[in-house]
Amino acid sequence: MEKTFIILKPDAVERKLVGEIISRLERKNLNLLHMKVETIPKDIAQKHYEHVKDIPIFGEMIEYITSGPVVMMIVQGEQAINTVRTMMGKTSSFEALPGTIRGDYGAHRYKNLIHASDSPESAAVEIQRFFPEIKDE
Repeated sequence: MEKTFIILKPDAVERKLVGEIISRLERKNLNLLHMKVETIPKDIAQKHYEHVKDIPIFGEMIEYITSGPVVMMIVQGEQAINTVRTMMGKTSSFEALPGTIRGDYGAHRYKNLIHASDSPESAAVEIQRFFPEIKDE
């Protein structure tokens, strides 16, 4: 079974879409292992988005992801990473297909409701970054 890390971003929380998104994940037979609600500190957000620090909207992305509470989760299931990434849709909500989370509910380029790890390696790093209290299970 594969694990992945998910953030339901401030717009998902503010728009009260958390239950709907979690329900979609569960209907896809993904198991919720850990969940917490927090506001991400700026220094952690900067580490999380370090790979895009040179793009012009980096500062806006940091402001956004730290602007309010997020729901962070570790989920597990068969091909969990690919399954969640497919369910999310393209990064820009304007390009995401109907039937995807971003395609159905998104209304912005990077204020796009959800983040999920894109590989087993990034999942391991992100789980450790956001759930340091969880030891390898």
